Amino acid sequence: MKIRTALCATLAVLTACAGTLAAAPTPSTGLDRAALRSAVEGVRQAGVPGVYAEVRASGDGVAAGAGRTWSGASGVADLGTGRPVRPDMRHRVGSITKTFTAVAVMQQVEQGRIRLDAPIGDHLPLLVPGERGKKITVRMLLNNSSGIPDYIPYAFPSLQTFPSPASAQSLDDNRFRTFRPAELIALGLAAPPTGEPGAATGVYSNTNYLLLGQLLERTTGTAAEVYITRHVIERAGLRNTEFPSGTRIDGPHSRMYESLYGVLDPPRDYSVYDMSWTGTGAALVSTMEDLNRFYAKLLDGRLVNRRSLTEMQRTIPVRALDGSTIQYGLGLHKVTVPGCGTFWGHDGTVWGARTMSLTRADGKRQMSVGINLERWNRPDSSGRPQHHPIDDALSALYRTAMCATTPEPAP
Repeated sequence: MKIRTALCATLAVLTACAGTLAAAPTPSTGLDRAALRSAVEGVRQAGVPGVYAEVRASGDGVAAGAGRTWSGASGVADLGTGRPVRPDMRHRVGSITKTFTAVAVMQQVEQGRIRLDAPIGDHLPLLVPGERGKKITVRMLLNNSSGIPDYIPYAFPSLQTFPSPASAQSLDDNRFRTFRPAELIALGLAAPPTGEPGAATGVYSNTNYLLLGQLLERTTGTAAEVYITRHVIERAGLRNTEFPSGTRIDGPHSRMYESLYGVLDPPRDYSVYDMSWTGTGAALVSTMEDLNRFYAKLLDGRLVNRRSLTEMQRTIPVRALDGSTIQYGLGLHKVTVPGCGTFWGHDGTVWGARTMSLTRADGKRQMSVGINLERWNRPDSSGRPQHHPIDDALSALYRTAMCATTPEPAP
């Protein structure tokens, strides 16, 4: 199965994906609050039940702490009760988790306990044995050039007929199932390779990041989730970010509605779910405020040193799960927007939830957006998901958030 990724599905107008964004005015530090409110409302009107966002701007860099912040929300967190969404709601942020895992690995690299170009078989000989373990390096896992395929089609077999899934049966079967990382890794390793280790173009795979979680556990002597919590989440000062301990999200949050390309009509709520199916690849819960704080500190060199950050920003072309090509480093996406600059961050999806978090390279602009609907595009007669007004509305919100057009007057 290939679950369509959020990055190119809703940023198709950006040069990181298939299309092109018309050149925007010279970047400004001002926030057009009226335009942001209108853009968030536009996402709701296009068909998303609820959307929440935080945008930051600063003349001296967001990480410096001085600047302007806008947060807003529109719509409902619960279609049944009409409970409204709030900007500070907790949210399952999916593959944004990969940046957190990559930071933890780079911290171990800095301590000399992991070498980026060491064979993974040196650390995990039982999980990746033989010649494969000798050829695949830690770096290849981080930048998705290992050639190891994704385990998700095999853990969720009813979705293997993508882009026209047969049913949502696997989603329901796995709702309360607890997977072991080794079990999922074995599924990925047993599948046909997607390419040779170290190929010039990588292929996005969640299996890589479960292996990195096991590498952290082997190296640190503690569970990867515990290490990431202590040395990444707490070090960044994040108050509302955590790996869930059960099937429910603690604190104020929205229901999360999955459409599965029209298979689920009306969309089904999957906010209650055992996230062991994705672990150190995509299990985190966070808020838009925390995500902006995290990426600001990462890109300011406060979570890893500058040498490590340089390594994380060395990108290669990687084929995303929707077949498009993205620029991917070590747990970081690179997105270049003409007229606005280069942005770093990640996107994430899980069942019923989508998140995008991007920070401009100079630290002067940040955007984090979460929505509580996923895979809304219905397929055409050939089985390919069709364009939807939600795609345009999200792209408009991202453009407004990243590329200010009306500077705020001085206070």
